[in-house]
Parts: sequence; structure tokens; C-alpha cells
Amino acid sequence: MKRVVYITAVHVQHRDFAVRSLGSIICDKPKFYPPRHRLLSLFIKGQQGAQASSNTTMAHNFVPDAWGWISSLPPFSQWRTNTMSLCICATPSASASSQPASMTLSVAKTPPTQPSYLTFSISANYREPIFLWTSKPVHLKTKAQQSLDEQDMVQLFVDVVNQVLRYGPDNSSKPSFRFPRGQQLHGGSFSDGFNIVFLSLAFLVCIYEAPRDLRHGCLDSLRTQLTGPKCRGAAKTLVKMLGANLEDQWMQTMNLAVTNWMVELRSSHHTPRAASPLFSYALQASGLWKVQLYCPVIAMGMEDPAAAVAQDERLLFSLTYQQLEGVVQLAVASLDIRCDVDPLVSETLMAERGYGSEEKHFPSRVMLQITPMQQTDVLSVSVSKSSDNPTHEFGIEKGFEGSFDPPHSFGLKASVAESLTLAMKPWKFEQSVHGNTATLNWFLHDGMNGREVCASKPSKLSLLQPRAWFRDRYSNAYRPFTKQGGIIFARDEYGDSVNWKVCGAALGKTMDWEIRGWIWLTYWPNKQRTSHSETRWLEFRECLQLPLTKFP
Repeated sequence: MKRVVYITAVHVQHRDFAVRSLGSIICDKPKFYPPRHRLLSLFIKGQQGAQASSNTTMAHNFVPDAWGWISSLPPFSQWRTNTMSLCICATPSASASSQPASMTLSVAKTPPTQPSYLTFSISANYREPIFLWTSKPVHLKTKAQQSLDEQDMVQLFVDVVNQVLRYGPDNSSKPSFRFPRGQQLHGGSFSDGFNIVFLSLAFLVCIYEAPRDLRHGCLDSLRTQLTGPKCRGAAKTLVKMLGANLEDQWMQTMNLAVTNWMVELRSSHHTPRAASPLFSYALQASGLWKVQLYCPVIAMGMEDPAAAVAQDERLLFSLTYQQLEGVVQLAVASLDIRCDVDPLVSETLMAERGYGSEEKHFPSRVMLQITPMQQTDVLSVSVSKSSDNPTHEFGIEKGFEGSFDPPHSFGLKASVAESLTLAMKPWKFEQSVHGNTATLNWFLHDGMNGREVCASKPSKLSLLQPRAWFRDRYSNAYRPFTKQGGIIFARDEYGDSVNWKVCGAALGKTMDWEIRGWIWLTYWPNKQRTSHSETRWLEFRECLQLPLTKFP
């Protein structure tokens, strides 16, 4: 006789499906929105007296292992020159006689004999190096010191993290990252975290500081590394060290850079590719799963690829400089979903360059699929939410009017009125099962005709109606969102759980689960008089593990 165990997939908490607007000042040719509300020069003149780079090391397959390279530097007294360099990426030469341009990481000792400090820099190498970024000096403790110790590596790591955060849109305060106590420097986790931080800085420097020809040649290489499996694993180490607040700032910085890059490609009539369409990671702890994702709105796919781009530049700014932030949390015996839509920059800036923070996308559909990977251990799946059976209130009202007009004519007026009332809520929740996969769906419906918002456009008549449900949608009494533009789905209305029945032989094992999700964001005009509307979507996928406790 088989023992049956019930596993409840639960607490589906989409806490922050946040559509956040990014933005900064505008400059001409290319149309670019640099961070820190100032214009960064795309072409940096070579500094006088720059030291020539030598002993350049080409990283294997253009994968710069910054940690490994710095850790294996020879003793300072054995350097043949004052500078050691590592190639980050290289671009093909324009002709057989010309040398290929490259971007390198260099370390220089000062003074040349018995150095007192070291500086790291990123430069664009042509015939003469063009310095794009320089670190703070790493001061050596004694003149006899021949290599960097752990404290020096921590100082360099903190400096690089803060340099990345300085490229963010928030200029109100200086970055204040502090290295977490108890973090082990030795081992693969920290070295991978160091490398992803360095690659992120190189990516930002390439976008904002590098000459155009080098930028176009190196960005694809850096993007490939940042979105590869090695960096995806290192991201978990990085976010743990950053903490939630700095993680949010970090992703704002990266998504602003990606948005600027794609805006530049679009302005030069290149088809913008999803430079870094989605950054996501998954974590698990005792009784809790968490999937976190970020994506710039400009990198999301269009539901209708043939849809026209907004012609109003201010509206286009408001819609382009946003990012989607999502959190999926799964726990036991609970269901709670929250979606928030928050601006990232000040209302003053959004009002100056766009139409304010309230002219933005809103979540119109969310879909989750949860699948156990060990299919042989699952006996059946059951859901707790019934399909909807909405109430229709139907009534007929008839009236007859008769009247005599002035003496020269005779008229009889009759009227028959018929009314139909349908009780319907704007958000509809559905559960379904396909094999061992449970699907959870949340749809937003048009309050006037009942159609799904993500798959339709507002009618021309509704665009002219000031009382349409999507007008002033964050302030009117019948809004389907919170006043801040978010939504909350609690278990009192959207079902409790999905249950998987697992055979007793699975107890004591660890089951792998796949979580796939789709998010749709829609823009319909809020306060502006425009006919523009659009829907964007993205897909994410993560794998998590759930240990099955074996009861005595």
C-alpha cells in the first residue's frame, strides 16, 4: 500500500511587479540619457604622460578573470615595467595595416621602485592609451610589501562596487557599500562575485566612456559574459553581499545603461536587440522559495510587433525609461501577490522630460507555471479555485409615450428601453492543470466591454470619455489598482493553494521544481490625450529545490 504525501505549492507572492521609470538629461547625436544627470563624454582624450601598457595578457576566449589575474601578479620587484595589463575585449582591425583596438585592465605601481601605492585603470588602447576609468589608490602598508593582501583586495572590491553605483540615476547621495563581515575571500564564490562586479563596471565604462567604434565592438562580448551561466551563479553571491537596498540600486544602474544602449541603437536605425533582456536569480531557504527578476521595459517583447512607436517624444521618454521588477515567493499554505508600480527618478525630472510618473505601464496579466521535475514521484495534482460562475442581472424596462404636436401635425412618440447589468470584477484569477504542471493566471479586464486588457486596445470612443476606467486610474474610486499604481491579491479571494500528491517513497528526497512565468505590462493613456497604447511581455524561468521531510 502506497503512502501518499501532500505537497502544497503555496504562497505565490508576486510582491513587486514594479514598473519603474529611469531617466536623465538629453544630449544630441546620439540621443543618450547618461546617469547622474550630467553628460558623460563619449570620447576621452588621452592623458598627457600616460604610461605605456606592457606585458598584456589575453584572457582565454575573451573571458577576463580579473580575480585570477590580480591574484597571480608577480612580486612588484619582478615587474619589467611599471604597468601590467589584462585584455578585456578586442575589436577587429579596420584594415590589414591597422592595429585592432582593445579595452584593457591595467595596474600601475607608484613610484616605480619600492612602490607606496597601486592604481587600477580601464583604458581604450589605440596607438596611445585613452584612460576611461581609474580606481582610488590602493596604499601599501610597507615599502617591502610585494603583493596585495586580503585587506587590499577588499578595498579594491568596495571601490569597484561604489564606482558601479555612481553610474546610477540617483544623485542624491554617495554610494556607501560596506564589505559584509564574515565574508570569506578564499573560494570560488567570492572570486566569481569579484569578476561579475568587474565585468559590470567594464560594461558601464564601455557604454558611457568608450569611443563609438570600441563600444560597438566590445559590448556584445561583455553582454555575453554578464548573461552567461557563470555570472548567473555569481549573481547569488553578489546580491547577498549587497543587500536588498543596494541590489535595487545596482539593477537600476545596469538597466539604465542597457536602456541607453538600446535607445542609441534605435536612434541610429539599428534594430535594438535585447541587450540584457532579463536578469533573474532564485534562492531557497527553509520553507521558502524566492525568484527575483529585473528587466528594462525597452527590452521586453511587444505583444503586437507591428504596433507603431509613440510619436510624442515626451510620452516615449516616460514609457521607455522604466524597468520591471518582479518577486515570486513560494511558501507553505498561503497565497499573497503584490504588484507595485513606482517611479525611480524624481517627479520634477519626469515632468520635465516626460509626462510625469503616472503616465506609465501597468500590470495587465501575470501567469505562473510550477512543475515538479521528478514526474514519477507525483501521483496527482489538485487545485483549490473553482472556475468563475459570474452573476448576470438581466432586466427589461418598457415605456410608452404619446403626445400631440402643434395643430399642423400629428405625432405619436413611443420608446422601449432595455437594460443589461453584468456583475464583473476587473481582475480574474484562474487555476488550471496540465499533466503535473499547475498554471496560475491573473487577467485584467476592460471595465467597459469585459475584454482582456493585455490582448486588446481601448476603443476610440472610450479614449474620449473622461470617466473611462483607465482615466485617472490611480485616483478614481473604481480603480483596479492601489493609489500608488499597484495591486494586491490575497488568499481571501484568489484561492489557497495547488496540491501535489507524492508517493511515500519520495520522502527524504530533494525534489527539483521549475518555475516559469510571464508578465504583461500595458500602457493605456492615463491623463494625456493620446491614442497610443501598447503591451509588452517577458518570460522568466528558474529552478528550485524542495527537501521532502521524512516523518518518523
